Amino acid sequence: MLRRCLLAASVLLSLVVAGCGNDAGGGGDGKVRVVAAFYPLQFVSERLGGDRVTVTNLTKAGAEPHDLELQPNQLAQIENADLVVYLAGFQPAVDEAVRGQAKDRSFDVAAVEALKDGPGDGDEPAGKDPHVWLDPVRLSVVVGQLADRMAEVDTAGAEEIKGRATQLQGELQELDKEFSTGLATCARRDIVTSHAAFRYLADRYKLNQIPISGLDPEAEPSPQQVTEVARLAKEKGVTTIFFEALVSPKLSETVAKEIGAKAAVLDPLEGVEGSDTYFTVMRANLTALRDALSCG
Repeated sequence: MLRRCLLAASVLLSLVVAGCGNDAGGGGDGKVRVVAAFYPLQFVSERLGGDRVTVTNLTKAGAEPHDLELQPNQLAQIENADLVVYLAGFQPAVDEAVRGQAKDRSFDVAAVEALKDGPGDGDEPAGKDPHVWLDPVRLSVVVGQLADRMAEVDTAGAEEIKGRATQLQGELQELDKEFSTGLATCARRDIVTSHAAFRYLADRYKLNQIPISGLDPEAEPSPQQVTEVARLAKEKGVTTIFFEALVSPKLSETVAKEIGAKAAVLDPLEGVEGSDTYFTVMRANLTALRDALSCG
């Protein structure tokens, strides 16, 4: 009887130890569990981790990420993750969850390089512009530092992660060259956008962003703001007013109609859908910009 009890206790202890080891080293499939706050961070995490990671995106495809509200199962995913990749200040619910459940298992993209100030929304003060991923050069820096962090989590796969980082950084360097060359000689350099998502891209390639509204794509600009943007656009000979795939085009279409321009999509890559990737959407953005700015 005593022998049977000791055997049962030994089996139970083995199961407990095995369970604890599984929590520390990844999911039941042996892969590292990464939770990404929204698409660009999912894309980079998947490229770096390869088949060694399982990446969960908190923001579903096609959804606007700014005002994400986390469900109980998503909070559980954050709590059980080996690494949470997020951008502090962009999604308050994610910030709060990370502080409470994954502070020591997180990677904050906003801490990689200082964020620039964005314009305010009406009477609201300016916040920090989170859209660093729209600058391939800045994203390449993020890739390098995230690779280091992932290698700490997955020491067995560290060399593979570093190799993938080098490859991805090379692709981003090539994309940067395409933008630099493609936007080098243009008839105009002013881009009118529905909201202020493109400062990093504009600064990198010497363009001038004129946003209709500030950092929040859902914010309603005042009639005075709309009138002023329309005046500036007409004065500068703007032929295209850009709107985003995830936001209603009505505001941009209104300004376009008022000045005799057209409306077109410029995608901030916050919620990519279908078979598109970071690179396919960025190259579509380059085509749209070259057309709008009459680039040679």
